[in-house]
Amino acid sequence: MSTVEFTTANKVICKIGAVEQISAHCRSLGISRPLIVTDPGLIKAGLIESITTPLNKAGITAVIYSDIQADPPESLVLSAADFAKQLEVDGVIGFGGGSSLDVAKLIAVLVKSEQTLSDMYGIDKITGKRLPLILLPTTAGTGSEVTPISIITTGATTKSGVVSPTLLPDIAILDATLTVGLPPAITAATGIDAMVHAIEAFTGKIKKNTYSDMLAKEALRLMSQNLLEVVKNGNNLEARSDMLLGALMAGQAFANSPVGAVHALAYPLGGNYHIPHGLSNSLVLPHVLRFNAPDATDLYAQLLPSVSGGHKHETGSQGCNQFIDFIDNLITDVELPKNLRTLNVPQEDLGKLADEAMQQQRLLINNPREVTREHALGIYELAY
Repeated sequence: MSTVEFTTANKVICKIGAVEQISAHCRSLGISRPLIVTDPGLIKAGLIESITTPLNKAGITAVIYSDIQADPPESLVLSAADFAKQLEVDGVIGFGGGSSLDVAKLIAVLVKSEQTLSDMYGIDKITGKRLPLILLPTTAGTGSEVTPISIITTGATTKSGVVSPTLLPDIAILDATLTVGLPPAITAATGIDAMVHAIEAFTGKIKKNTYSDMLAKEALRLMSQNLLEVVKNGNNLEARSDMLLGALMAGQAFANSPVGAVHALAYPLGGNYHIPHGLSNSLVLPHVLRFNAPDATDLYAQLLPSVSGGHKHETGSQGCNQFIDFIDNLITDVELPKNLRTLNVPQEDLGKLADEAMQQQRLLINNPREVTREHALGIYELAY
């Protein structure tokens, strides 16, 4: 008998032009003074007007917080929450990549709750409620719009997560028009990030389940068929829309069957050298897959049809190796860097990276194969 426990956003909308209905969604949630949480790049690109224009037409005046940065520090989250409290907003709209969405989730809680952020770190630690929350991703990558997780930088190189269903939004809106201007390199890295979510959810050691498996396979099918196209032809709205839906499905999958060693080894790269999260994942991904292969042979083989358009159904080591080769070749095809030295990571730091990766036990316990410090160091050396 299958045992499944699954949670996700209350409502998901995937439609080209869906952002034009943002005011109706605000009204349905009782939002009259929303805070839009975004980053300076989207302000500069003029994309913010895709939200503010329909809101203004409906007589809804939004407040904008646009200081979001990659790997957002705790101080930024607290500052943004204070800003929202002072302006007495009654709802939050997260608009951007994973960092903007993660911060938006926490602001929605912090404005409503008396609980401190430091008390929220960990799993199911949030005790209060939150403001109404709408999330609109501008990248097909993190899946943050449907995950109960916010990752925050808490030290010079360390990150902590808040994990709670309270962080799931009332509405997640996927509109491909919001991703058209994304540069090819970012499109590629965020796409690989989303594929990692699907792969690691499918091979999770602890909470793997039938529902997440189904989502992971479909996510990989959508993204493997469309990633190269959106990197080469960013104006293809249909392919962009499929990538967004695939990333969302991967987000739903790993929200319920958490990620493993790829993410555990990627986090120190982002924390120490500010390598974007998707690229950090991509750099270690092929090496972690090969490391996991002895304990995940059949699982990787089962994923082969999802990335081959259903044309290949090899089993055992042959199917496993073909799947890993496909992922490795895709990273090459989308022209992402493939070794740490090109990102100026000092070779003498690899031991420190291994030490920090071992701190990510929340993730490593999900990995299909046990990872020791020596294993982590070996993977970094292969990636170097």
